[in-house]
Amino acid sequence: MRVEVHTVNAFVDGDAGGNPAGVVVDADGLSAAQKLAVAQQVGLSETAFVSKSHSATLKLEFFTPTRQIAHCGHATIATFSLLRQLGRVAQGVLSKETMDGNRQIIVEGDMAFMEQKAPRYQPIALGTDLHRRVMVSLDLLTDTAAVVSEPVVVNTGNSFLLLALSDEAAVARLAPDMKQVEALSEELDLIGYYVFSRTTQQTGRHAGARMFAPRYGIPEESGTGMAAGPLACWLYEHGGVSDSNIFIEQGRLMRPASPCVIKVVLECVQGRVTGLMAGGRARVHSTRWVQV
Repeated sequence: MRVEVHTVNAFVDGDAGGNPAGVVVDADGLSAAQKLAVAQQVGLSETAFVSKSHSATLKLEFFTPTRQIAHCGHATIATFSLLRQLGRVAQGVLSKETMDGNRQIIVEGDMAFMEQKAPRYQPIALGTDLHRRVMVSLDLLTDTAAVVSEPVVVNTGNSFLLLALSDEAAVARLAPDMKQVEALSEELDLIGYYVFSRTTQQTGRHAGARMFAPRYGIPEESGTGMAAGPLACWLYEHGGVSDSNIFIEQGRLMRPASPCVIKVVLECVQGRVTGLMAGGRARVHSTRWVQV
């Protein structure tokens, strides 16, 4: 069977960069094994598969080259942006069915946003064995000046380990031990690590981040909506940021760079985040066919 796959760059920063996702817009006839085979041939961090849904606008399934995952931010934005450009969805409030429930989607002009849940926090206390292993995995055990907060696992649908560093230079020089990051991600049931600083390359933004997810076959990813959501919540509730519209830079410190910007709109009641929408812009890069 030949399968058409669109490559769509999500979270583009202006007209450049973005995080590429594969999108298959008619996947009803594909088995899980075939979807995984497509994702492996496409070779991107995630490929999204669109099929019919009885409870939402459409059903979305996400596959990395190694496994299926419940949610993917950039592949969701890529999918709905593509479908809007193809005239297959309208602007306004839409929804996606996923393997762990339905989520709201909003399409506004050339931007798409996806719903995430209120955050849940699991701090990793300083001085514990787990804290030491996290620091070792990032080669930060002796670089105490670079670390400005304790690690914390934050979940708004998927779990990420967040760690604040002193500045962009500290984030840029990170050289994670991917085997240790993978092992800890498995132990803590993480998608990966999201390491950030408040330094940004453009004014008006709130943080610059890098994301490492070797557990899912992704050494580093350029734009991660499902991680930017937890970070935006942490910045608002624990990081001293008062804005409810938060902008996260990512991908600028990769080699080669692929600049991304993710906008997170927080819903807040009495200083607490009750929900959020994370999104951005996307552009179609190419189309190809694969055989499964």
